[in-house]
Amino acid sequence: MKTQRLTAISSALLLASFSANAATEIEWWHAMGGNLGEKVNEIAEKFNASQDDYIVKPVYKGNYTETMTGAVSAFRANKQPHIVQVFEVGTATMMSAKGAVYPVYKLMKDANEPFDQSDYLSSVTGYYSDEDGNMLSMPFNSSTPVLYYNKDLFKQAGVQPPKTWEDVETASKKLLANGAKCGFTTGWQSWVQIENLGARHNAPIATNDNGFAGIDNKMLINKAPFVDHIQKMADWQQAGIFEYGGRRSDSAPLFYSGECVMYMNSSASYAGVKESVKDFEFGVAKLPYWNKAVEQPRNTIIGGATLWVLQGHESEEYKGVAQFFSFLSKPEIQADWHQFTGYLPITHAAYELSKKQGFYAQNPGTDIAIKQMTEVEPTPASKGIRLGNFVQIRDVINEELETVWSGDKSAQEALDEAVERANGLLSKFAKANK
Repeated sequence: MKTQRLTAISSALLLASFSANAATEIEWWHAMGGNLGEKVNEIAEKFNASQDDYIVKPVYKGNYTETMTGAVSAFRANKQPHIVQVFEVGTATMMSAKGAVYPVYKLMKDANEPFDQSDYLSSVTGYYSDEDGNMLSMPFNSSTPVLYYNKDLFKQAGVQPPKTWEDVETASKKLLANGAKCGFTTGWQSWVQIENLGARHNAPIATNDNGFAGIDNKMLINKAPFVDHIQKMADWQQAGIFEYGGRRSDSAPLFYSGECVMYMNSSASYAGVKESVKDFEFGVAKLPYWNKAVEQPRNTIIGGATLWVLQGHESEEYKGVAQFFSFLSKPEIQADWHQFTGYLPITHAAYELSKKQGFYAQNPGTDIAIKQMTEVEPTPASKGIRLGNFVQIRDVINEELETVWSGDKSAQEALDEAVERANGLLSKFAKANK
């Protein structure tokens, strides 16, 4: 009996000792499926192996919208993760979630974790910073639109990669005359042809510096340069220069097959383009600008997502989150993620390391997005977009653009309607968050 009691006491002490030394679990909800999801798991495994105090547990929660709405619901039920990946159009929603978000700059300070915002690309962090320039979330997978082109068909037609939209038109006409079926197509039409058109031409798409300066906003996309550009695209569609292929990346096969000679989409599409293009060599160029509208084009704006930290956990757990963010920002981790995915490196050091490793020399065009984002300082119109209900607003813009492509409305009519509908959504958001 005495022996059994001693054994039980020893087992209890051993279990207590084990529990005291057990690693603290950090839950990370994300929207990265497939190969990207596997890479996310790999990053977490590397962090977990680098120390014994914390275990980061990545959990795939579906697409961006599903992940964000799931995290909001979980927070209301007091079952929220420590970290959630939220796409850029959800920024205003996250900022308006009073008491739900633990700002990254404060998290790092509270955890006594070394943190210097100047280490990160300002064109990326500006999107996710407050009015005082403090980072609210941790950049993770940021991208920006670029132009992919068919080098073989360009060479056959004797044309050079376009810098301006005027060049796109001239090159397309020569390409069509040389037998091409389509000059160009585009992915994510609202992001590329409206939002980034505005940034490139230093033209806000909404009042209050695209929402950065307040929540009582009105849309401005029924004015120049937006109306002129969309009407030109409609004219180009009639001439065979432009072909619409869908709202997201549905148009990619038009480029992969060689039907459309140019394709505008995310810099993070590079890996997919490289894998899918089999019959020709492709190149990468900057997103075009209208030479008649601007002398010095500005930077494009980013897409992708950042990592937001949610309130409601123990301070010890947040120390683990801070350590993980420091690990995630290491040059070798960021360089590997950038090179594997095509997303931008979020730090200057990761860019320099990728350059030193010869990545850009071996993969021509992969540095175009970085140059496009860093050659000029962002302006209030090119810093980013922070509008409430922006997920729904993008749907409105897409619906109205499709009426232009179908010939049912002129660019002016469609964008007037888009502004009226979007302003209703902005008004609802403002009323709910005052």
